[in-house]
Amino acid sequence: MEHRKLRIGFIGAGANTRQTHIPGFHKLENVELSVVANRSRASAEKVAKADGIQRAVDTWQEVVADPSLDAICIGTWPNMHAQLTIAALESGKHVLCEARMAANLEEARRMYAVAQAQPDLVAQIVPAPFSLDFDATIRAMIVAGKLGDLLEVRVVHTGGQAASPDAPMTWRQERSLSGNNVLTMGIMHETVQRWVEDEPEWLIADGAVFQATRSYPDVTDAVKVEVPDSLSILGRFAQSGARLVYHFSGVESGKPRMEFRLNGSKGALRFDAFQKQLLFSEAGSSQEKKITISREQSRGWQVEADFVKSIREQTPVELTTFEQGVRYMTFTEMVAQSLANESARVRWQSF
Repeated sequence: MEHRKLRIGFIGAGANTRQTHIPGFHKLENVELSVVANRSRASAEKVAKADGIQRAVDTWQEVVADPSLDAICIGTWPNMHAQLTIAALESGKHVLCEARMAANLEEARRMYAVAQAQPDLVAQIVPAPFSLDFDATIRAMIVAGKLGDLLEVRVVHTGGQAASPDAPMTWRQERSLSGNNVLTMGIMHETVQRWVEDEPEWLIADGAVFQATRSYPDVTDAVKVEVPDSLSILGRFAQSGARLVYHFSGVESGKPRMEFRLNGSKGALRFDAFQKQLLFSEAGSSQEKKITISREQSRGWQVEADFVKSIREQTPVELTTFEQGVRYMTFTEMVAQSLANESARVRWQSF
C-alpha cells in the first residue's frame, strides 16, 4: 500500500538524533526529512548537509510554524521538551520526543494533558533501548509464575566517567538542562515498568556530588555540578511488597555494569544489558541458564517505524506513551524530593 509523503521536522540534532532517528526515518518509504533547527544556524546547516535533511532554519519556532510538516522529532535537552512538545501539538503536529520525557513531573503532566486534548495526534516518547528484544519474554515469564512471588528488583548502572576531578562538565550534570533526571535512573526504571506492573509505595534516595564545579570542554569558567555523580534508591513496591534496590554511579572505574535482577520465590532473572544476555536461576541454585531469544521474539529498534505507523494507520503507541512517561517522571520526582529533604521517605500516593 502506498502512502502519501510524510514530512518531518527536527528540533535539536544531538548524537542520538543523528545516529538513530535520522537514519531510522531515512529507511522508511515516503518519509521526507524536511527541515532542522539546532542551537545555531551554522550547526543546523551542517546537520542538514551531512544527514540529508532538505533545509535548515534559524529557530525552533520556524519548525513548529511550518504548515507543510506533519510531524516533529524533538531531540533537545530535557529542559526544552515540554515547551517544544506543547507548541508542536498545539500547532497540529505529531510528536516524537526524546527521553527523558521532561525536566520534572509538572512539565510531564502538562505535556500529557495537551496530548490528551489532541487525540488525533500521535505523541510518543523515545523508549529506553536496553531490553527491547527481551521485554516480551521477561514479562511472559513473570505472568506465567516462573519467578513465583517477586521479592526484590535490583538495578545497577555504573561507569567511571565522573571519577576524575578533571573530567569535563556535561549537560547531564547541570540541573537547568537536565532537570530532576539523574544519570540513567529514569529510563532504567521505565524498563522495569514494562515488566513489573507495580510502582513503589515509598522510596528513599541518597546521592552525592564529588566535584563541586567542572568546566565544559574548551571553556575556562567553572559550572556548579548540581546533579549527583552517584545515587542509591531503596523502596518497596506497593502490590507485591518486593524491595526496590537501585544504584547508579559515574564514579565506578573499571568495567562498567548495567544489570537488572528480578529475584523471586521460585526463580530469578538476571538481564545483563551490556552483554545482551538473559539468564534464569531456580530458587536456591547458583547455576544460571541462558535464555535464547528467537528471531521472531527479537523486536529490535523500530521507534521511527512505529511512530510513522501510528500516524498512518492510527494505531496506538506502545513504546513509549505519554502516560507511561508520566509514570517514570513520578518516580523521578519522588527521588528528587527525597534528595532535597535529607533522604526523607517519599510516598507515591503524595503525587
